[in-house]
Amino acid sequence: MYAFTKSLRKAQHVRRYSIQTTSSGWEVKQEQDSEVVRQSCYQDWHRVERARRFFVIEMINLRQEGWQDV
Repeated sequence: MYAFTKSLRKAQHVRRYSIQTTSSGWEVKQEQDSEVVRQSCYQDWHRVERARRFFVIEMINLRQEGWQDV
């Protein structure tokens, strides 16, 4: 189950951000087009919150550059 998932698009490029619950914690993943650029598994919710804040800040900056929610 996804705790967080967002996608942004600009022209033919897509960036995806997701946090998914697993049996041992949470998987945090960032993708650009079809490539995984960051993937981590955490058991500590505070690390997950920090990763989510990073995603939100990056998405704010991308929206200012013309990226749009998918």
